[in-house]
Amino acid sequence: MDNNLDRFNHLLNVISHDRFLSMQGIGNEVPFFICPFNPKETLDMESIEKNLLKNLKQKNISVLNINLYDTVIEMMSKEGDWDYYNQNESKLSKKDLLDELRSLLDVEDYLVPYIEEKMNLASFKVMFISGIGQVFPYIRAHKLLNNLQKSAKNHPTLMFFPGEYSHSAVGGASLNLFNKFSTDHYYRAFNIYDFQV
Repeated sequence: MDNNLDRFNHLLNVISHDRFLSMQGIGNEVPFFICPFNPKETLDMESIEKNLLKNLKQKNISVLNINLYDTVIEMMSKEGDWDYYNQNESKLSKKDLLDELRSLLDVEDYLVPYIEEKMNLASFKVMFISGIGQVFPYIRAHKLLNNLQKSAKNHPTLMFFPGEYSHSAVGGASLNLFNKFSTDHYYRAFNIYDFQV
């Protein structure tokens, strides 16, 4: 998309359309969509997402909005870990901190069940996932999507992704976080900008 207005209009038109909401045109695939954006435009995309939420609400389209950074803080605070890590982060090596966070916030054992709990308590038509750049490297987008496949199949899920979602005949599909890290292969999502209504 050439500019923020084009992006916003495309996203609003697609997300509010019955074809998207009823998951038509995706075959038997999981209804996962990636909204890639240039990491330098993070603030612009946050503004677009905020305006999308406002406009979708006006159209009576309920969104379960999962910001991963906020979710991580919420999880850690609930378990009493947030204050400890705030006070002791400088005392831990980067490797030890990363290992502890990966264990504490394990996608399969803790994060996805926490998101599933939110899904079960909410009435929504679309789920947004944002903040993936803020929780890197202890949470990876492809691992999160892989583990959400069973529970997030009844409504479309849109992940706002700071980087590229690229497809090639040789390498398949990959999530290139920050346009630098291209090892996360993920094949089951659609690029929201390629989806037409």
